[in-house]
Amino acid sequence: KRVAETPVSTFSIDVDTAAYANVRRFLERGEVPPHDAVRIEEIVNYFHYPYAPPGDTTHPFAVHTEIGPSPWHPHRHLLHIGIKGYETPDTGLPPANLVFLIDVSGSMEDPDKLPLLKSSMKLLAAKLRAEDAIAIVVYAGAAGQVLESTPGDRKATILAALDRLSAGGSTNGGEGIRLAYAIAREHFKPGGINRVILATDGDFNVGTVDQEALHELVERRRASGVGLSVLGFGGGNYNDSLMQELAQNGDGNAAYIDTLHEARKVLVDEMGSTLLTIARDVKIQVEFNPATVAEYRLIGYETRHLEREDFNNDKVDAGDVGAGHTVTALYEIALVGSEGTLIEPLRYGGREGTRAGVPAQTGSRMPVGTSPEAASPARAGAPANTDELAYLRLRYKKPGMQESVARAFPIHRAAIAARLADTSETFRFSAAAAGFGQLLRGGEHTGDFGYAGVLDLAVGARGRDPFGYRGEFLGLVRTANELAALETARLD
Repeated sequence: KRVAETPVSTFSIDVDTAAYANVRRFLERGEVPPHDAVRIEEIVNYFHYPYAPPGDTTHPFAVHTEIGPSPWHPHRHLLHIGIKGYETPDTGLPPANLVFLIDVSGSMEDPDKLPLLKSSMKLLAAKLRAEDAIAIVVYAGAAGQVLESTPGDRKATILAALDRLSAGGSTNGGEGIRLAYAIAREHFKPGGINRVILATDGDFNVGTVDQEALHELVERRRASGVGLSVLGFGGGNYNDSLMQELAQNGDGNAAYIDTLHEARKVLVDEMGSTLLTIARDVKIQVEFNPATVAEYRLIGYETRHLEREDFNNDKVDAGDVGAGHTVTALYEIALVGSEGTLIEPLRYGGREGTRAGVPAQTGSRMPVGTSPEAASPARAGAPANTDELAYLRLRYKKPGMQESVARAFPIHRAAIAARLADTSETFRFSAAAAGFGQLLRGGEHTGDFGYAGVLDLAVGARGRDPFGYRGEFLGLVRTANELAALETARLD
């Protein structure tokens, strides 16, 4: 976007990670993922970044910004925006009312579907406390309850119910969702965690199959205070887009479970952020200063775009932040006077159409009493502020509130790091993840920067990696590089 014409960018945050695990599944079986399966923001946000949390709970999250050179273009920069939610130990979580909604249709027979699903749910069940409660609803040709709401310390009862599950029949997902929400409402815990956890391959083939109808069903239920998290399993008929959209509409998050290791990450290590929402409808708006920034583009977040007027409209839904969550967004920017611009300025219209002192050549006169300076987009007598690059605004709702809270932060030109080596490991690793996602989507904006560049950047910024997630990322980059080389050789 050209700042002189479109200075404001608005989007909803995204805490989903499903796309990263789905991309991993494709690469590990020797396939390049289709472009639509690669959501760059979910690759970036798969990783934990060590942002400092807020000092207290006055605000549910802290905001961090950093600016440095773009790794793939010598004349552009990256603006890095990071959010860190306050952390709550698992023992400090409010009582939970959970309803597992489990797909047991015939399409779930494969080892990486229902068997893995059952093992994954057992990991979560093992973490539940006496004050928590869990119910299990299954759906195939029809929906039914196989475990009534049961205290979390009755492990044997819960595990036995999971062990009894078997796959067979066609899928009526819509009826299952209705029943699960009804049970969640029946056992609603005021001030607690109330959530339906849908586990499926997304193969809705009977009953409510229209995606718009499913979206509306979930939207109506979220108003009751019950959230929806979605866990995707398996391949072949995995409906990635539907899973993501249901989670967005249900005030929840979406993850893809391809291994028990991933299940442990989502349901055990990140249990608080998966279950406990600390800020709802979080929106980000960045107003770029045309005196200092010529162009910008938001990397990823294509499905999270909001209109400018949506930012102040508290009825417009947006993403939620869980306890301990980190959320990262990256803009690539070209500064005024740099060689990094791509877009020719407009000859007519927009902010380029009437420069101060140069009336538009339309053959008509300006209104009587209007000076050329007043007609210009820059206010008469208002000097250009060259100290600021942008103005960052955020809005969010505290749980249980209907009116949002606003926060704002100026981003100063003086904060730009002169060299990539001067930026933090967080900046560089997130840039590597963003570069990887862009290359998987075709590398439209990355120039000569390739997988080798991603690897070099990520290796130098790997940092502390106690669970090996960043090390695994390096392996995926190597695999993608090899597959790309094979594809090039095949075409040659």
